[in-house]
Amino acid sequence: MPTVTREYQAPDTAAQAAAKAQALEQTTTDLVGEKLVLNMGPSHPATHGVLRLVLELDGEVITKADPDVGYLHRGDEKIAENMHYNQFVPYTDRLDYLAPLANNVAYAMACEKLMGWELPERGRAIRVICCELARISAHMLGVGVFAMDVGAMTVFLYTFTEREKIYNLCEQLTGARFTTSYTRVGGQVRDLPDGFVENVRRFLNELEPVIDEVDKLLTRNAIFIARTQDLGVISAKEAVEWGITGPNLRGSGVRHDLRKANPYLDYERYEFDVPVGSKGDCYDRYLVRMEEMRQSVRILRQVLDQLPGGPIQVAEAKGLLPHKEKVLMKMEELIHHFIIATQGIDAPAGEVYFGAENPKGELGFYIHSKGGGVPYRLKIRSPSFINLSILPKMLPGHLLSDVPSVLGSLDFVMGECDR
Repeated sequence: MPTVTREYQAPDTAAQAAAKAQALEQTTTDLVGEKLVLNMGPSHPATHGVLRLVLELDGEVITKADPDVGYLHRGDEKIAENMHYNQFVPYTDRLDYLAPLANNVAYAMACEKLMGWELPERGRAIRVICCELARISAHMLGVGVFAMDVGAMTVFLYTFTEREKIYNLCEQLTGARFTTSYTRVGGQVRDLPDGFVENVRRFLNELEPVIDEVDKLLTRNAIFIARTQDLGVISAKEAVEWGITGPNLRGSGVRHDLRKANPYLDYERYEFDVPVGSKGDCYDRYLVRMEEMRQSVRILRQVLDQLPGGPIQVAEAKGLLPHKEKVLMKMEELIHHFIIATQGIDAPAGEVYFGAENPKGELGFYIHSKGGGVPYRLKIRSPSFINLSILPKMLPGHLLSDVPSVLGSLDFVMGECDR
């Protein structure tokens, strides 16, 4: 039988033994400190839409965060370059689809700035009603979903019930509940229907107790406080440097609101306060949105009390479609209708930018026109896109379980982010 021979191995020297021990120690350290890369989204119950977060974790602590957007990109800005100005209005509904009325107004005002048109007083008041109802609707859902993200289910039921009432008002005003397309360049589709003002007053009277009830359920709730205070802190300096706007900026203590800083639609005539936070954490952003709903109620009451009469559209007959009855009876009106419908509004050449204080922040439209019925270039300044840009700086150092709290407090909409 063959014999098994074993080669002789000399014992390690002291230097070799030390080198092996050091190598083993380094290998062990590397194994303990190994990072885990985790995909959160794009379809995850704790994300507000199709957002993908690539998280690098050390245990449960986030060491790196990369937001991946674009899953809802539809090319709205390029589509606008191939449409008449009024044809693009329905596309603005699909930006922040929680506040379509406010999106319509911001876009129409950018176009009217290009045309050099000034809306009559009643038209401006109706637009304020639209914008503030949209703000309440968006904040109601934002607060309700934020509370549900951290475990408070009851609040969502309260807020969604009130939001349903706003949908009923939208249906009475526009004929649609979700994507309204109510505004037109130069005015609104129609005037306020009979009974609408009384219905808004009734809604406001029912809304205020609900806001107080949500306040009682959350503001001093120990679990909600533990899940939101000192998390996702954005300093005032960081918020300004990253271009953050809206309640997320004001939550960091920066008292900037376009309705005050650059008034439009006669906002300077109405009395309201701009709430700000002190720490810039998730809890402050919640408090700001709660107070903003109360201020919107305050503005709406003033608008309804001071609601003027008169026309709702600009006195620019050549830029608006004629009345249907005249189109059917007069050749001149029929020709006018044909030109507007086929060629669009004849806009002058130039560049304009208009930014509106939307529920998520500053929604801006930049229009570059070379004349004619369609814009040469259109750029949408999306507040949700810019507000999300700070996530790589803000999330590291937080636990994985804190991510829903941080995302809920930012209150973004991916339809607006991706455009």
